[in-house]
Amino acid sequence: MESNGKPSVAEMVVLATSSALTAVFYSIYRSRAKTATRLKEAKKVSIDQNLKAILSETPGRCVPYAVIEGLVRSVKDTLNSQFVDDCKGVIERLTLKEEKMVWNRTTHLWNSTEKVIHQRTNTVPFVLGSYDENISTAVRVVRPLDAAELDLETTYENFHPTNQSLFNFISQFISGEQPKGIHEMEEMLRVGDSLTGVGELVLDNDLIKLQPPKQGFCYFLTRQNYEFLLRKQVNAGRVWRILSFVFGLAACSTLLYMLWKWYVHYRGSRKRRRDMEEFKEQQKRLVHELQIQESSVRATSCVVCLSRERSFVFLECGHVCACAPCYKALPEPKKCPICRVTIDRVVPLYNS
Repeated sequence: MESNGKPSVAEMVVLATSSALTAVFYSIYRSRAKTATRLKEAKKVSIDQNLKAILSETPGRCVPYAVIEGLVRSVKDTLNSQFVDDCKGVIERLTLKEEKMVWNRTTHLWNSTEKVIHQRTNTVPFVLGSYDENISTAVRVVRPLDAAELDLETTYENFHPTNQSLFNFISQFISGEQPKGIHEMEEMLRVGDSLTGVGELVLDNDLIKLQPPKQGFCYFLTRQNYEFLLRKQVNAGRVWRILSFVFGLAACSTLLYMLWKWYVHYRGSRKRRRDMEEFKEQQKRLVHELQIQESSVRATSCVVCLSRERSFVFLECGHVCACAPCYKALPEPKKCPICRVTIDRVVPLYNS
């Protein structure tokens, strides 16, 4: 069947979805790219005896975006692991997750899902000290839980499966949810870990602080080095760029296809109008050549012989314009005498 040139619902959905996802992915890519650029431009600062003097001479006694690496040291108190002996840290995160299988009514498959049912994070004040034990200079880390990337070490992990009875199994199968168990996990930032901090470095009275930066810059606290952190941000930005390109290409391809389909329909419509005008001119010439009065040609007369009654409906164009002998005389492939569209099938016309 010939297209009417109008976009289908599926085409509109694909175009709208791919365009929206392109905008979202590109926005994320721009954010990640901006973060990577700021990381590259961040000032690297070493923890040494001259750090306090350097900050005191800096305008505002502050480095707006600095990278600093050091060893984690407690200020006063430490946190003890609840599961591992002789494991001390400054940040402890306890997480309980419920894992279960959920029946997807669309795909008719069981999907594994998890849900955080409890999470608690404990912190104590801590500093970053120099790798050199002879250097007493330290940097106080402020508001570590505000970090965009807080890298903690998993010190304990255990899975407690759910005890299943036959009655529970049947009821869960009917409800479409089957609990698997509880996943228990402890994560810590331990004393003595090497930590890379990226943020605002400021001298407050006699205390050096690393705190969340202003102007929308990202705050990072990771156990990896600066090069690894930068590479991770660059790679993440590359992934979002590829996704935005792929979905943008899908949106452009869909739009071009819709425009091409409209153009084909528009060109076909023009051709049909032109064929119709030519047909009318030919019919007038035929009437003149046969010396037939136009008033004597009935509206139901065959457009080919102008004498017999029309007796067929041509599909898919729907024109009723020819009698049976004239239809049989049409050359193969048979085309409608009016619009020149190929005739797929015919339906006899019965006049009562």
